[in-house]
Amino acid sequence: MTSRYSKEQLSLIVRKNIKKYRLMRKYTLQELADLTGLTHGYVRDLECLSIDKTPLLETIGKFADALEIDIRQLFDDSK
Repeated sequence: MTSRYSKEQLSLIVRKNIKKYRLMRKYTLQELADLTGLTHGYVRDLECLSIDKTPLLETIGKFADALEIDIRQLFDDSK
């Protein structure tokens, strides 16, 4: 079975959605970092789409929990 998305495409979708939901919640980068237990630099780099970073599924789960959303929302590519 062939995936509809490449690993890189999925990573980009997730990263865009992390930023989208962070801004919707009006969290700063530092607030989101504190809620996830990750560093400010990691969250900043993740949102900077010019830097190649692919978060682990466990890390994506931390973002979903911190943003109080279902993890599937981070994989949603609808506009």
